[in-house]
Amino acid sequence: MKLKLLSDILYKTRLEEIIGSTNVAISSVTFDSRKVKKDSLFIATRGTASDGHHYIELAIESGAVAIVCEDLPETLKENVTYVKVLDSSASLGYIACNFYDNPSEKLKLVGITGTNGKTTTVTLLFNLFRGLGYNVGLLSTVENKINTTVIPSTHTTPDALALNELLSKMVEAGCQYAFMEVSSHAIVQHRITGLKFTGAAFSNITHDHLDYHKTFEEYIRAKKLFFDNLQDDAFALTNKDDRNGMVMLQNTKAKKYSYGLKSIADFKCRVVENHLNGLLLSIDNQEVWVKLIGSFNAYNVLVVYAISQLLKQDRVQVLTTLSNLNSVEGRFQYIKSKNGIVAIVDYAHTPDALKNVLETIKDIRTGNEQVITLAGCGGDRDAAKRPIMAQIACEYSNKVILTSDNPRSENPEDILNQMQAGINPVDAKKTLRISDRKEAIRTAVAFAKEGDIILIAGKGHEKYQEINGVKHPFDDFEIVKEIFNN
Repeated sequence: MKLKLLSDILYKTRLEEIIGSTNVAISSVTFDSRKVKKDSLFIATRGTASDGHHYIELAIESGAVAIVCEDLPETLKENVTYVKVLDSSASLGYIACNFYDNPSEKLKLVGITGTNGKTTTVTLLFNLFRGLGYNVGLLSTVENKINTTVIPSTHTTPDALALNELLSKMVEAGCQYAFMEVSSHAIVQHRITGLKFTGAAFSNITHDHLDYHKTFEEYIRAKKLFFDNLQDDAFALTNKDDRNGMVMLQNTKAKKYSYGLKSIADFKCRVVENHLNGLLLSIDNQEVWVKLIGSFNAYNVLVVYAISQLLKQDRVQVLTTLSNLNSVEGRFQYIKSKNGIVAIVDYAHTPDALKNVLETIKDIRTGNEQVITLAGCGGDRDAAKRPIMAQIACEYSNKVILTSDNPRSENPEDILNQMQAGINPVDAKKTLRISDRKEAIRTAVAFAKEGDIILIAGKGHEKYQEINGVKHPFDDFEIVKEIFNN
């Protein structure tokens, strides 16, 4: 990385005071004092767990020549430039963009936000545009990709520095497009501040992340901010069937578009046939067969189609490529045993997502088979959804096994007690609780007969189980496959 002048990388930050020279060469930018090296710029941000202002001294000792902060330290060091700003997190966003030469302006970046469907949508967009012959970047919960190169992912949206570094690598690799999941946390924590989006799309909004946002109104406000900040040459696409869908477009300067299955919208779709091996859809009066399962996937396919049209892609080519795409790992992924038992692995971890998956199963079953649902709830997340999810599982299933998901720092039994509280006495008779997830899957398979459907919900693509802060290898799909083969 070439050296950058401090004056150049402060562009667009809301400066309050500068002490020292801005004519100083910066070799790296960081908000983590452990990563400071010679000639670094250290940005003191306030996080949920720690305050970077406590580490300014340490950063200078490690070689920082400039400090960006909201409060100046009592003692100022010679030969160090101090930049006082209104908001360090927002400044980090702009500085990261400037330091990496604003990569988001050199490709077409499209962001997808909403509670459910983000990963499926961005992965389908990535696969579609790769299929159309473009160099493409992907930023998702499951993985980040530059064409065929995979970069492991830790958050839904990386921090502003990691994000701009990734985008600059995408530009270097010749990517014309990048598709990105945009979480509500990332929006309010300024991780996407300063990025130029060609377009944004909204999927839906349901109860999730209320542990972070506290109220539903605040959660909606966070999502809406993303659209409020779009430029007038961008597009804003929303789901008209979602009751909060049109709220997203209220204050945006971007060009407004909508999609829907039930409402009058700019992009329309109808489910013609719904089977266990795919969907026959009518999109803009053109029939197309896709390998994705479940009517909720009709929304994901439609939003992908709509974005492709807003990015001026050939309609026939798009529909042809879409019909060849496979489902996304851990999203309604199914496997059949030798004796005809079907297991479906899905990431459903909100009441709405679980209901969607179970309704999909209801739509495609004949009625003669049992549905056995295995569900858990993550620890250190919104507890209000736990009894609701157990209730939904009982409503749509013949048997329910409550089990552990990612308990994180919570006691798994406490989570199961909260889930169990949502089950009425009649449904209690068809409910088991087995906190050991592998044992729970094994029990579900033992209960099942030919034709029965087992839904393993909650973890989906995750390859681990997090217990007391430690991640243990655990892959729902591989475990059920192993049990099926034994």
